[in-house]
Amino acid sequence: MSAALPVAAPRDPLLRSRLSALLVALVVLWPMLRLAEFDPAALFDGNSLRVMGGFLAGFFPPSFEPGFLALLAKATVETLAMATAGVALAFIIALPLAFAMTQSLSVSRIGPGPGRWRGGLIRTAVRGLLTMLRAIPELVWALMLVRAFGLGPAAGVLALAVTYGGMLGKVYAEILESQDTRPARALLAAGSGRIAALCYGMLPGAAQELASYTVYRWECAVRASVVMGFVGAGGLGQLMDQSMKMLNGGEASTILLVFLLLVLLADGLSAMLRKVLA
Repeated sequence: MSAALPVAAPRDPLLRSRLSALLVALVVLWPMLRLAEFDPAALFDGNSLRVMGGFLAGFFPPSFEPGFLALLAKATVETLAMATAGVALAFIIALPLAFAMTQSLSVSRIGPGPGRWRGGLIRTAVRGLLTMLRAIPELVWALMLVRAFGLGPAAGVLALAVTYGGMLGKVYAEILESQDTRPARALLAAGSGRIAALCYGMLPGAAQELASYTVYRWECAVRASVVMGFVGAGGLGQLMDQSMKMLNGGEASTILLVFLLLVLLADGLSAMLRKVLA
């Protein structure tokens, strides 16, 4: 009886292409790291470690003084109000723009007709408007709007509404297009209106993803509201700026704990909405 021949180990057919892609990525990434003056060794230098250790030690213990906690509660409510109002306005901006940009809801795409070129022109214009809205960061909008509205959360709300309106509109349209569009097209072909086709043909399959992304954007808006507070938009950012300028690490660490709780709140809200819409 002849001995069994050794079986060669299976070889990944894409190994060469993956190694080539990794090599190209490293070749491209290394000059960028050098241009950015990124030096990981500096993080483990003895002097750097002592400075970072002394800086982090100043954050402990957190501050729980009643007067500061009252200010913290007011700033937290202000930040949540700014983020929620900004996202609500962004939703109002994004919804009609996403509706206009979604190709599967275009009646002219069902078949040849005189309105086909007009629909394509409108979608191109809407796509350009969404690009313009989200091209400018919310922090830049806040800097400009603070000059117009003065210090306070009003500038932050409008800055979030403009930038996040562009982001939500683009992603809403992409989420709707990524779903099975056959039910919506069948409804349109049968004579249904575009709103009915959206509500009954697309939203049932896309509701979870739309809600999850909206809550995620609200979480991002909370963080952005904090950053905009450093330029005078109020809320937790302005309180954090004051604490850091006064070198009060205990108050700063308490504010950071509130940031963590807000992120956990957003995660819980997203999970609850996905369960409700399942």
